[in-house]
Amino acid sequence: METGKKEFKLSADVKVAGVIAGLAEYFDIDVNLARIAYAVFTVATFFAPGIVAYIILMFAMVKNREAKCA
Repeated sequence: METGKKEFKLSADVKVAGVIAGLAEYFDIDVNLARIAYAVFTVATFFAPGIVAYIILMFAMVKNREAKCA
């Protein structure tokens, strides 16, 4: 079933590659909360799974050219 929503990397609120900001917008949550959750997940799993997931998402998500500026 198609929902019409698509994951995008944001280019407006970028710290590294825009992955976390894009996921935060997709799930309609605060970007800072998403970054904290990602940091906790990465540290709690001894870094490797969090870093590997980020790299995979960095290449899997397309760049949003019409990014909203906060």
